[in-house]
Formats: sequence, C-alpha cells, structure tokens
Amino acid sequence: MQVWALTLALLAPLSTMWRLPATGLPPPKVAVFELARPAPAVPAIKARAAFVLDLDAGITLFQIDPHGRHAPASLTKVVTALVALDHLRLDQVVTVPASINQLPWDSTRMGLRVGEQVAVRDLMEGLFLNSGNDAAITLSEAAMPRATFVGLMNAKVAALGMADTHFVNPIGLDDPGHYTSAADLAEAAIELTSRYPMVAAMAATPSLTLPATASHHAYPLYNLNQLIRTYPGATGLKTGWTGRAGGCLIATATRGGHHLLVVVLGSPRIFDEAAALLDYGFASSAA
Repeated sequence: MQVWALTLALLAPLSTMWRLPATGLPPPKVAVFELARPAPAVPAIKARAAFVLDLDAGITLFQIDPHGRHAPASLTKVVTALVALDHLRLDQVVTVPASINQLPWDSTRMGLRVGEQVAVRDLMEGLFLNSGNDAAITLSEAAMPRATFVGLMNAKVAALGMADTHFVNPIGLDDPGHYTSAADLAEAAIELTSRYPMVAAMAATPSLTLPATASHHAYPLYNLNQLIRTYPGATGLKTGWTGRAGGCLIATATRGGHHLLVVVLGSPRIFDEAAALLDYGFASSAA
C-alpha cells in the first residue's frame, strides 16, 4: 500500500508540484512611454524682421525684431483698406481722381483711368491682387481729402494698439515718417480677416478679369503673391516692395485645421523665407 501511494506521487503532473504560491496581489502593470517628437529646426532667414503667429491659439511661434520700426512698403494698404471699409460700402461706386497721374512711374497699378467710375469692391480686388497704387489713391480720396484719410489711418492704428506705427501716405512710399513693425502688421491683418473676411478672401484669388462696364474698361488682375500658386493652403494676404523697405509680405495659410499668419519685412527672398516660416509654424503647432 505504501509503495502504491509513492508511485502515484511520482506520477503527479510537475505543474502541480512547481506552481508558485498565490500572493493575492494583481499582476504588475506595464508602463508604456510615448517618444517625444523632435522640435522642428528653426529656419535661418535674412529678413530684418519676422513674426509667426498661431491664429487659433494666439501664440507667437517665432519672431525677429518684432517691434522694430521698419518701412512696410505696400503692406501699408492693409490699413488703407481698413479705413476705406469703415467709410465706404463695397457696392458704392466712386470716381477715379486725376491724382493717380502723379504716382511714381514704377508704381504697381490695377489699370485705372482718370474719370472712370468703379465699385469699391473692384478697387479692393485691385488693391490686394495687383497691389494697385491707383486703387489705394482712389479709395483714400473717394470720401475725403487724402490728408484727412491718412489722419484716420493713424487714428486706426492707435485704436488697434499698434504703437510702433505711423503713416504719411496710403500707398507705402518710402518716407522717414512712414514705418511700422512686424507685430503691428500682424494686428492689422487680424483686424482685416476678422472684421472683413470677404475682403481678406479676395487675396486668395490667383487671377481674374473684372469685366468692362459702361463706366470703366476691363481690368485683368494678377496676384503678386506667389505663395497663392506655390504653397499648399496659402490664403493671402499682401505683398510689398520698395528700395528702402526691401521685400515685405504678410502671408496667411491653413493646414490640418491650423491657421497661421507670417509677417516678413526687409527680406531678399520673401516667398522662400515666408514658406520656410509657415513650414516651421505648422510643424511647431503639430508638435
């Protein structure tokens, strides 16, 4: 009988002999770690001033001399548009003044002729696509003397808190008393896109022809902002160049639900540098 019991014990499964005693504790949890994305490389640009803003979060993503006072060239016309829109309806028809013939010979123009009658909406198209100095002069003199209009431009920037800005003309011609900063121009662009989105949307049009009417000839317009044709998601906004200002650009773009605004002043390669800053901004927003 003892031999039989010993035999059964030897034949028992090994798993029952070597099972670890129960402790009553739950099995340990496995820690899972997510690798952090590397920070995007900061672009090397040669612009005198630059500003990158995440419009959704209201966060500055990049800046160079954001409050330095610089010549803005035709970026001035964003404020020209704001003041004109405060006093003129888009469907209002105004007369092109003789003063457009006093513009510098190398002025950018939409092609207005003295005495033509043009809707404010069409002038805005010419302002944002061709950067028309003739459109800016017509808008500024449509409802008041030009000096009064420029005074309202300075009142507008003061109301927006643009403390680094002062204008002496509605076009952006070089003058020691005509200056602004990258951060201030971002404020002006935000004001335009938020208060007058229909006008800001005009800056996303690559080209168009405004048809002739009984009061004016046809105006073929071509957007000077190359990013509209080359950068995916580009939506605007305004180009500028003078000898003193160099290349200037306010660029807006949308990607993956993110909205960015870039300001570049005094750049030798405005479109390349603005595109690099947009890429950096989108990479920073996704990080």
